[in-house]
Amino acid sequence: MSEVSTRTHDANWFLENAWIIPLLPAVSFLLILFFGKRMPNKGAEFGIAAVGIAFVLAIITGVAWIDHRDNFEFHADDAEHAIIAEDSSATDSLVLTADAETDDHATDEHVDEGHDDGHVSAHPYVAVQNSTQWWQNGGVQFDAGILVDGLSVMMLFVVTLISLLVHIYSTDYVGGDRRYTHYFAFLSLFTASMLFFVLSDNILQMIVGWELVGVCSFALIGHWWEEKPNSDAALKAFLTNRVGDVGLLVGMITLFFAAGGGKTFDTITINENIVSGTVGHTALVVAAASLTAAVMSKSGQFILHTSLPDALAGPTPVSALIHAATMVVAGIYMVARLYPVFFEGMQIGGSSINLLATVGAITLVFGGLLAFVQDDIKKVLAYSTVSQLGYMAMALGVGAWTAAVFHLFTHAFFKANLFLGSGSVAHAVHSFDMKKDMGGMRKFMPKTYITFIIGSLALAGVFPLAGFWSKDEILVGTGGWLGGGGANGAYTFHLTMGMIGAALTAAYMTRCVYLTFHGEFRGDTHGHGDPHESGPRILYPLFILSGFSILIGFVNFPSGFQLVPDGWTERFGHFIEPTGSSYFPGISHATPSWSLAIVASLVAVAGAVLAFVYYFVWVDRRSKQVGESLTGLPDGLTTTSSLARAGHTVLVNKYYLDHLYTGVIAGFTKGPLARATNWVNQNVIDGTVNAAGESAVATGKLVYEKIDQGLVDGVVNGAGIVSDATGQELRAMNSGKVQNYAAILFAGAAIAAGAFVIILAL
Repeated sequence: MSEVSTRTHDANWFLENAWIIPLLPAVSFLLILFFGKRMPNKGAEFGIAAVGIAFVLAIITGVAWIDHRDNFEFHADDAEHAIIAEDSSATDSLVLTADAETDDHATDEHVDEGHDDGHVSAHPYVAVQNSTQWWQNGGVQFDAGILVDGLSVMMLFVVTLISLLVHIYSTDYVGGDRRYTHYFAFLSLFTASMLFFVLSDNILQMIVGWELVGVCSFALIGHWWEEKPNSDAALKAFLTNRVGDVGLLVGMITLFFAAGGGKTFDTITINENIVSGTVGHTALVVAAASLTAAVMSKSGQFILHTSLPDALAGPTPVSALIHAATMVVAGIYMVARLYPVFFEGMQIGGSSINLLATVGAITLVFGGLLAFVQDDIKKVLAYSTVSQLGYMAMALGVGAWTAAVFHLFTHAFFKANLFLGSGSVAHAVHSFDMKKDMGGMRKFMPKTYITFIIGSLALAGVFPLAGFWSKDEILVGTGGWLGGGGANGAYTFHLTMGMIGAALTAAYMTRCVYLTFHGEFRGDTHGHGDPHESGPRILYPLFILSGFSILIGFVNFPSGFQLVPDGWTERFGHFIEPTGSSYFPGISHATPSWSLAIVASLVAVAGAVLAFVYYFVWVDRRSKQVGESLTGLPDGLTTTSSLARAGHTVLVNKYYLDHLYTGVIAGFTKGPLARATNWVNQNVIDGTVNAAGESAVATGKLVYEKIDQGLVDGVVNGAGIVSDATGQELRAMNSGKVQNYAAILFAGAAIAAGAFVIILAL
């Protein structure tokens, strides 16, 4: 069989020119910087218009991809367009080998053979790639281009929609801000950077997009940089990302030489070489481990997750954009795009444990536990994001690629809904502290309350909201339930962690809802009257996101789901997963399990019920007894059990990781290490330099006084004295008498003759 890449340069105009989508917000960034302050809305109109047009183009591009995916026609004589093989039984026909053997949806595909003109019609997964030379150096061509397939099209839709809603929301939320124009400029650049990243067709371009996203997040997190905690948070996020960037660069360099042959950065070519088995396993292990470090810092995986909650120092709309659609999902997207590196390097298929899956599972549970002890509503949601990112990383680690990407997709909507909902509440009370300044907010903000409940239920994975479908797919994909059901391995430990995570999620969101919206209002109105509902520019984005949180899970009904026709099942996976392509590994797809779905749902309900009983029954009852709105039982478990109190202390101190990084590592670096280094510099390095200088001075003095003045000058002066004396004698002999000159001449001749005789004798 002769196999070539499933990529094409000929497609629908919108697919070929998808680069326009990131270009629009990039141009908006420049327009806002140069003309924003002169505009009626201080530049916000540029950002909203650009992202709005980009969103429309993203939808059209998505529709074009759907048509392209199932109706693309190409010629067998074009090696760039097809995977072809000569049929051994019919030499005059050509057979496509794209999806027939490996795609679970092979029943949807068909192949028409025997066309006399050599034209073959089929439904393979053919990516659209357009690139141009960026520069050339050392025989290596550096390209810049776009790669459009289901994964990138999905991200275009998510990023542009969330960004558009955040732009609209921000016109109210940050209205009158001291750097309103600056804010919208960087919001546009942030969007453009993420879109540039997801469309990148080579790993070098991905690095550029990765760093642009990091720089923009730094600027937006530190938007109110006058307050030191905000600037500290921006620096913390920036420096934490730099730690992971070391792994990113090492991993990408390894891929360039090991999978690209030192000649190309092209993503498809690198993936193809890995899938074909031509890349050494050791190199893949190094690359996969290094890139996992990059994922840990960018996507908040344990133990490099500490900067993610602090990133909330920026405006709430920025937090929604970061946690739902941009920076934190960049690492997950990178793994999905370079999945052969991880699938082969970590030997995901047929295994039961690997680095990526285990990091994700630990992040899932440990991040969820931290959400329980937060008083700040945004920090609850931030640690929830850490936990959900753990779900995605774990899913990729166990081989459930589609489930991971689908959870990224659904999570974007309900997490943006929750963050913007928290901002709506905070906008009313001018605080994010649930315990001190909230409580009873459902009476003042019923519309925000409803949208927040919808987002919470979706996050908890309650049927039939969006989170249920994607989370269930992840749990099924672990293969750890009753024999595995066709999954890539038997990851029982990770299934258990996923179950625990489901219970934790439901429990901490029940706590969050109670402290924010139930009980009695505990805040101080500061003479401004009772809190009130937010305006339409805040509410309408919440309504839209709530609608998506309810309905978006229906785009990927599991196979065999009896309540819908077969043609409605697994549509998301069909259009998004590159099954059958030459640049994607042959992964297995787990069989959906009703028993697992029911058990997982019961586990989540159990977590919610426990939290409900504690807060809505016990705490509420005690509040009525004492006549004040309590946030917990004064004689609760942490006061009666030393073990519970110790565990609570560990959680409050966030596993002491901040203390480790700031107090121990940074403190040691700035304190004892800095002092020791200074001592070495002053006493060893400077002492050595000073000693060398003093030795040089002493040596110079010795040379000057003893050798130069005593010996050299003495010889010179002696020679002068001898010469002077000789001259005096010669002048005395210069009497003008011929006989004296003859005597001298004879003596000289005699001496010369004697010397000549001696030389000859020798």
